[in-house]
Amino acid sequence: MPPPSILVVDDEPDIRELVGEILSDEGYDVRAAENGEAARNAFARQVPDLVLLDIWMPDVDGITLLKEWAAGGRPPCPIVIMTGHGTLETAVEATRLGAHDFVQKPISLARLLAIVNQALESRRKPQQAAVAPHVSDSAPIGGSALMQVLRSKAEQAAQHDLPVMITGEAGSGRENLARHIHARSGREGAFVLVDHCQLTPGDGRAYLLGADGDDDDGGVFDRAEGGTLFIPDLHELPADVLRTLNQVLDSGHYARNGDGERRELDCRLIVSAAEDLPERAERDEALQQLYYRVNVLPLRVPPLRERPDDVPELLRHYAEWFPSRDKLPYRPFSVAAQNRLRHYSWPGNNRELKNLVQRLLILGQGPVIDIDEVEGALQQFSEVAEPGGASSATLPLDLPLREAREQFERALEIDPKAAVADGKRK
Repeated sequence: MPPPSILVVDDEPDIRELVGEILSDEGYDVRAAENGEAARNAFARQVPDLVLLDIWMPDVDGITLLKEWAAGGRPPCPIVIMTGHGTLETAVEATRLGAHDFVQKPISLARLLAIVNQALESRRKPQQAAVAPHVSDSAPIGGSALMQVLRSKAEQAAQHDLPVMITGEAGSGRENLARHIHARSGREGAFVLVDHCQLTPGDGRAYLLGADGDDDDGGVFDRAEGGTLFIPDLHELPADVLRTLNQVLDSGHYARNGDGERRELDCRLIVSAAEDLPERAERDEALQQLYYRVNVLPLRVPPLRERPDDVPELLRHYAEWFPSRDKLPYRPFSVAAQNRLRHYSWPGNNRELKNLVQRLLILGQGPVIDIDEVEGALQQFSEVAEPGGASSATLPLDLPLREAREQFERALEIDPKAAVADGKRK
């Protein structure tokens, strides 16, 4: 069976040579075209299995070629757009016109090969091409330099069983990163998430350790055996839970309440926390001890406002994912709408973006989500978040209650004790 054929279209010789060498080394049959007209002729002679297509070329631009090849509805083969940061919005718009995906310059070898494999797989299994993966089963989304570094560090962390500390703002995707590390670790056990609602003061020890006579599930250490235990919001754990965790991690063993049998701790530990955890730990000895024990492989998830170039890719992902999961209508974002959202501060990070896309798909009308519709949705956020004049960037709507209250008090410079006393006087 002949190897898959790939047509590389770019007017920069260095790009054609680099990409051609990489793909040839992987066993692909690579042809190159130095401009749009050469690509048009090569495509007419033989339709390849995949096209890597630059957008800006001196004679015929990539979007024009894409429209020509997609004149029958969809291109006869997958087309991946190659783009620089300055043309990211155009690349995202190209996916609406039929492009399979896009890759940014400077080109990441790992991302290029991953996209090529996905595109060729979609050609072999076209009925599955439109099904987006579940968010928690995929790597963190984004082609920015920050996210490329984060994915690389996560891959390294996954190869070891040492504790991982994930910091970042609420809604930034800390749990998703933990699930990705577990999926890449090769551990066959379950991914078990500690539920803070079960950690009422005084009862946390039984929740962690289990009790004599429990069913096969036992405590969370039992359920996470051979897998990964993820503890979100480490800074919110009750004092008795902090003490129990310190004891278990120090000894490497635990015993169910009422049962003297010592069991070996056999789970990968991943925790997440706010970025000010070191300052919080200075005021709490038990938290400080636990912080030093688990801060072995630290990872920071950058907030969305620090990587605006990832916003169009996230918008596209969720605009495809919700129709696949919830049977919502597919409505892509216009270039103007994407650009507006690239410049939004995203106080709720990825969670806020995901909720916005879902709301627009449910309540909106028309084939495309335009800038007016986006402005209306952002205005609704602002009206709800600014009843007393505080900015929406200070008061994200989708934080946990405790964090939202803390941010509200900081925004208005409220002393909680003074507020309580003032309420009693009234």
